Amino acid sequence: MKYTYRPKGVCSQLMEFDVEDGVIRSLEVTGGCSGNLQGIARLVEGMPVEEAIRRLEGIRCGFKPTSCPDQFARALKAMQAEAQA
Repeated sequence: MKYTYRPKGVCSQLMEFDVEDGVIRSLEVTGGCSGNLQGIARLVEGMPVEEAIRRLEGIRCGFKPTSCPDQFARALKAMQAEAQA
């Protein structure tokens, strides 16, 4: 299923991702540090959602309290909460 998330407090503006059977199939990020975000997208492709959350949650960008990877973890958690509602 495809999901869209608007990150907060970071340079990226939009995260679009596809999850199937608890596994991340794709991630596309608009805005932000293109090379880094393309790398993150390739790394999480094929990764179970829970593993991605565990690895990315809490990462900070400089002095910001969050980062693009942390925002993606939050997007995945929001997706899980929506699925349980």
